[in-house]
Amino acid sequence: MQRLVLAFLAGGLFGAGLLISGMTDTTKVQGWLDVFGNWDPMFAFVMGGAIIPMAVAWLFTEGRQPLVGGEFPAPADPKLGRNLILGSVLFGAGWGLASLCPGPAVASLSYGGWPHWVFFAAMLAGMAIAPAVRTSLDTAVPAE
Repeated sequence: MQRLVLAFLAGGLFGAGLLISGMTDTTKVQGWLDVFGNWDPMFAFVMGGAIIPMAVAWLFTEGRQPLVGGEFPAPADPKLGRNLILGSVLFGAGWGLASLCPGPAVASLSYGGWPHWVFFAAMLAGMAIAPAVRTSLDTAVPAE
């Protein structure tokens, strides 16, 4: 039960941060992505405000256990591979086309109207078919 309460609080805090920072506002996201037009650098501060504390937190995880069960994940493999590149391209294309990514999409469901629900449904469909597509790709052309 404690784990569920902490997950609920962390998710609520994350959603509130997305809302306050403007990450759920598609026009602000478009301003960030419009590098050669009316560029808005505000998201650089939002991303820095997320990346810097997380980098510091990772420094303190070595030799420790999470408060609520499990273990901290191992560091990711720094090797660039097909999965990382394909996933990054698909994420970037989706973010560029819809100006939403998974976290802000969920946070905006309560006020974003039907377009956000359409994006959310498409995102869930993509998540559902991704394992089959990955298996098909790995069978056709094995990753190195």
